[in-house]
Amino acid sequence: MPVSLTRTIGFHAWHRYWRPDWTPEQNHAAFGALADPPGHDHHYRCAVTVTGPFDPASGAVIDLPLLDGILAEEVVKPLDGTHIERDLADFLPGRTLPTCEALAHWLFPRIARHLPSGVTLARVRVAEDDTLHADCTGTD
Repeated sequence: MPVSLTRTIGFHAWHRYWRPDWTPEQNHAAFGALADPPGHDHHYRCAVTVTGPFDPASGAVIDLPLLDGILAEEVVKPLDGTHIERDLADFLPGRTLPTCEALAHWLFPRIARHLPSGVTLARVRVAEDDTLHADCTGTD
């Protein structure tokens, strides 16, 4: 019988919503204060849920230090301390806006490719604060 495990980690980053192909008026109409330079910061929370067979010998689905290492390398290292649309190529101006939805979608394959055989990634949740989060449960 499959069992799920969720690990939550944090990172601090800045972002700004701005489309260079729009006028300043269009950006402000669409994004309001979120379009104002230099942007704003969040203490993001990223909850990653993996699913796999329960191993009675270890009492686990995945080796927790392995999962922690994957999250440190694929979530914290590339995102912590960044200004997302300035520091990450996939979010540069004119590309994907650095929304929590976009971050969850971006993180999903980065994490999934490192999981051991038999363990699958069920969900990546990225929360900007206690009132706003996005879930990705797979990518195209």
